Amino acid sequence: MVAFLLEVGTEELPASFVTDAMAQWHRLIPASLIDRHLTSSQIDIYGTPRRLAVVIEGLPVQQPDQTLEVKGPALAAAFANGDIKGEPSKAVIGFARSKGVEVADLVVQSTDKGEFVFAHQTILGRPSAEILAEIAPSWITRLEGKRLMRWASGEFRFPRPIRWLVALLDEKILSIEIENCQSDRISKGHRVLHPRPVVIDVAADYVATLREAFVIVDVAERKQRICTQINGVTELISAKAEVPAALIEEVTQLVEWPTAIVGEFDREFLQLPDPVIKTEMVSHQRYFPIYAVDDATQLLPYFITISNGDPEKSKLIAAGNGRVIRARLSDGKFFYDRDRSVPLESFLPQLQKVTFQEQLGSVGAKVERIRAIAQASIEAISNLETTAEEKQQIDRTADLCKADLVTQMVKEFPELQGIMGQYYAQSSNETEVVAQGILEHYLPRGAGDRLPETLTGKIVAISDRIDTLVGIFGLGIVPTGSSDPFALRRAASGVVQIAWDNNYALDLPQLLQASIEVYRQAEVALTISDKQILENLCKWFEQRARTLLQDLGVDYDLVDAVFGVDDPDYALAALRDLSRTRDRALFLQQIRQDKTLGEIYEVVNRATRLAVQGKLDANVTDVQAVVSLKNLAVPAEIELYQAIEALPKQPNYAELVTAIDSIAPVLAKFFDDVMVMDENLEIRRDRLNMLGVLRNYSRILADFSAMRPA
Repeated sequence: MVAFLLEVGTEELPASFVTDAMAQWHRLIPASLIDRHLTSSQIDIYGTPRRLAVVIEGLPVQQPDQTLEVKGPALAAAFANGDIKGEPSKAVIGFARSKGVEVADLVVQSTDKGEFVFAHQTILGRPSAEILAEIAPSWITRLEGKRLMRWASGEFRFPRPIRWLVALLDEKILSIEIENCQSDRISKGHRVLHPRPVVIDVAADYVATLREAFVIVDVAERKQRICTQINGVTELISAKAEVPAALIEEVTQLVEWPTAIVGEFDREFLQLPDPVIKTEMVSHQRYFPIYAVDDATQLLPYFITISNGDPEKSKLIAAGNGRVIRARLSDGKFFYDRDRSVPLESFLPQLQKVTFQEQLGSVGAKVERIRAIAQASIEAISNLETTAEEKQQIDRTADLCKADLVTQMVKEFPELQGIMGQYYAQSSNETEVVAQGILEHYLPRGAGDRLPETLTGKIVAISDRIDTLVGIFGLGIVPTGSSDPFALRRAASGVVQIAWDNNYALDLPQLLQASIEVYRQAEVALTISDKQILENLCKWFEQRARTLLQDLGVDYDLVDAVFGVDDPDYALAALRDLSRTRDRALFLQQIRQDKTLGEIYEVVNRATRLAVQGKLDANVTDVQAVVSLKNLAVPAEIELYQAIEALPKQPNYAELVTAIDSIAPVLAKFFDDVMVMDENLEIRRDRLNMLGVLRNYSRILADFSAMRPA
């Protein structure tokens, strides 16, 4: 067994690419080895800002020999009289020659298409070194990423120039070339701590050899070292660090020999809102904020930076980083003070100069639409009662929700939109519910994010997203594949999540239709017809709700059952009360788990299979209106009529299931005693209508035809 090392040395790679490339190699490398029948005992993939590497251990010296069974001509065409002892034909002689075997070595095997001759061909395994030299370059060239570049004379693209290659099979150099960069055993150590070449003698010693050169190639080890050091330095200063998951992942890929260093800034900057300070530290400088150990909300004038420099120069590094953050915070304080010198509403006229979308007008125009849509949103939620004061608060929140976009602070730090709006609203003596609503209308910002808590935040969040969806869909711009520049998937999902979180009986088609009318009244030139916009958006919301239901653990066929299959009217009805649709889906999942669904499934489907032969509208549930009692003569059909007539008129889900279950024996007797497709058309119609009413009654809960058998 042998070990193989491939190291790709580069100029400093983007942190995100290191993570993505390692993930790609975890998929690509094992698959390519399996394709070539090479086994291994262990595959370790490493990455730092200056290198990607893989060490594969337990490789065989060569591939195992393979015996292939190759099908040739039919027996009748291979030998005279179809007898293997007969004279071989030219076809079978040529087949044997092409496979490197003698005609006498061919065998006859029966197949579903008759008897054929087969050649058992042995393919000798190739040396692993030869195979690795062929496939290793493709592990590099097949890596995908953003903003790739060319730096040599060829067409090959990579995030940064490749400066060296190491390829060893045990102690032997394996010849590989990428853009005139020839493989060797020479790597490079830490830029500062070991600026000399590093000779790797044996592939299996890669990790230890690089560690001696002050490079920790193992990502997990680097991350653990960083966390340990952060805990250590915070204990020394009796504080606690905030360690965002995304930041620790990024910082880990920015260093090769990490050292945690504590820096500080002037206490006066703590007068700034915490989000401003944290944004400066985390998003812009990659620093970890520090809090008081006994108060997780009390930010201290310190930070932790992870240095990739000389640990002995930590004080100098801390001082330099302190100067940087003080300058950044000084700018932030200037912006903050200047923005607060005027009321938040004074920024509104400037929104007319900011383009939301070229054909949809300015952000100021969008704000006016949001205000109108907010009123439509209230009306579209049938179980929401609002006072006149609450409606005024919602309108005020909608009016101010985008005002901070043109403030100096948000221009400098766009990620603070909404956050600064809340602070500026508070300093402008707006009510707390308005200030909180401005912040919350951006929620949820993504998957797993928190949802709005105030009424103002909820309604304006829904309205903002609906405005964007109607406008963009109205221009015929529908996301395809992974391209979604206006985040329309997230917008629709956010509306559904807010409705579900508050059990809002939100009538989406009503709200969408009202919002389309808002656009028309504002004389915005949408290029798609109102009918098509509504149809496309309903399908869009249905897709998002389906995905979210499956995320809640609802089986895919039960999701189909609450929306129907190829039934636009049923799907539209499901969108008229999003929370009720979610409750139906969860109820179905529950009764599937307790086996109740299986007990009523056959009852409903048996009725449905025949009901489709009739012409009863799918919304009719009043049996008296569609069945003439005088046409019923057989006791079993009279009993079914009476059972259907006795069904609860407005049942809850549990009552509905109980009622359907109780009809099972009555329906069974009906099918035993009654010929539904009677020659008398009136009798046949009434019998089909009874089954149709039973089917329609079950549709209050679900379209059972969409479910798989229990």
